[in-house]
Amino acid sequence: MGILNVTPDSFSDGGQFDGFEKAVKRGLALVEQGADILDIGGESTRPGAKPVSVDEELRRTIPVIKALRQESRNFEDDIVLSIDTRKPQVAEAAILAGADIWNDVTALTYAPSSLERAADLGCPVIMMHIKGSPETMQINPHYKDVVDEVCQWLQRRVEVAKAAGIDDITLDPGIGFGKRLEDNLALLRQLPVLKALGYPVLMGASRKSFIGKIDGSAADDRLGGSLAAALWSAQAGADILRVHDVSETAQAMKVWEAISDSSS
Repeated sequence: MGILNVTPDSFSDGGQFDGFEKAVKRGLALVEQGADILDIGGESTRPGAKPVSVDEELRRTIPVIKALRQESRNFEDDIVLSIDTRKPQVAEAAILAGADIWNDVTALTYAPSSLERAADLGCPVIMMHIKGSPETMQINPHYKDVVDEVCQWLQRRVEVAKAAGIDDITLDPGIGFGKRLEDNLALLRQLPVLKALGYPVLMGASRKSFIGKIDGSAADDRLGGSLAAALWSAQAGADILRVHDVSETAQAMKVWEAISDSSS
């Protein structure tokens, strides 16, 4: 899953692709580099980020989704598009514009209508664990057992979602979303516990601040750490890797898979 932030303030690539032409060009480049899914976001959810209006989020994302869906005709396989949003109004408009997946960092808790809207849309949903909100999530987060608490919370969200009529669900433990360094490392280390819930798992560790806490690197200088986390996650059973650096991750995965292939 290639990350396409059409925002001015995302933690790593904010402002780089927030214009229509730049965003579409970047999205097509990510597909050429090996992205199977493009995750398009119009509102930053970095720590401390302020929310944007529905209208502004629609303005940033919908034209890009429409253009990428149109351009997908030039590829052998359709581009799979994901809308990264908390807001059901934005999700609905994105799906109608050609997006395939709703990726919600609040696991459909942000708005009272989220569950019903997702069920009506009938699209696959990615539900992520977050402690607090982007504005507050990194203010002294604390867990007794982060893996158990995250798994239990996501399991409850799955039960609520299925009761609402949502069947196609992927789970995301929310690396960096209300987590300390030790929490992020524990979730990566014990990813099989989350997999045991029986649903596909997305891991989004790319360029996250926990890497910088380990080696002091800035967000744009975390490729090595991002690749290490991606390969660890793949080996532990992650189904989707959400990354900024698609070509490098795709190459690392090909080499890892070749080494792992017992028939070669």
